[in-house]
Amino acid sequence: MDELDRAIIGALVEDARSTYAEIGGQVGLSAPAVKRRVDRLVQTGAITGFTAQVEPSALGWTTEAYVELFCQGKTSPSAIALAVSRLPEVVSACTVTGEADALLHIRATDVRHVEQVIERIAAEPFVVRTKSAIVLTRLITSRPA
Repeated sequence: MDELDRAIIGALVEDARSTYAEIGGQVGLSAPAVKRRVDRLVQTGAITGFTAQVEPSALGWTTEAYVELFCQGKTSPSAIALAVSRLPEVVSACTVTGEADALLHIRATDVRHVEQVIERIAAEPFVVRTKSAIVLTRLITSRPA
């Protein structure tokens, strides 16, 4: 990946609806040259897709929380992923260092909804306990550069 590829990716991150001609104008290439590079970036897996970013509150998801999972024994990351992937309220999940085994990011309609999601998570046979924190104010929302 060279600097032109990085510039093209930057333009797509800024506005994925930009035309190849618009991106070409920004990076100094013709539209067909930009298309060839984008196609190659998709083919090699550097670009994994094109999506719409939706404001969660527009869909009624006004409450968010982070939930630490504490699991019994040697629960595998794949077992955790399988269980939490069934819950549409879990928008991300990762294994972490420290006492907890995993950290979940949840979006819900209200605090009661968060509680119901946590109850469903806690009912998983491998979950020993959970620890949650409700987000009061999102200070920074970052996007890939």
